[in-house]
Amino acid sequence: MISLRLARPASSILRTALAPQARTKAMSFSGVRFISTRYTTDHEWVSFDSNSNIGTVGITDYAQKALGDVVFVELPGQGAEVAQGDSIGAVESVKAASDIYAPVSGVIEEINETLADQPGLLNKASEGNGWLAKIKLSDPSEFEALLNAEAYKAHCEGQ
Repeated sequence: MISLRLARPASSILRTALAPQARTKAMSFSGVRFISTRYTTDHEWVSFDSNSNIGTVGITDYAQKALGDVVFVELPGQGAEVAQGDSIGAVESVKAASDIYAPVSGVIEEINETLADQPGLLNKASEGNGWLAKIKLSDPSEFEALLNAEAYKAHCEGQ
């Protein structure tokens, strides 16, 4: 009975035995993922992943509210090369139609094909699952020149 009281619990033994390995794995992780979001005065957003050099593009909540219920989304073809400011598609709603402009230059890596069947996703999650396209940036400095969240908010308040 005394030996049972003095014995270390099995969970403590496992923790001690596994701790050096877990520590080594945690310390060997060197990939830090940095993702930040910027905005355009045309109400597009870009979330840029510095590791992959890919920017995910969409329209802002401000834009989707101004458009109203989205009924159709036209997107560029995968592999298309775009320059900053080029029209890369359009959004049609019950109120209006609006062009989508490339906020950055690069190559279209992926488009959100869900929007073909569910264009209303832009209204439900414009700054989330309602993203439009993913662009491999050819000039990451273009991203840095876009508006940060505070500057975009000030821009919207001035309209």
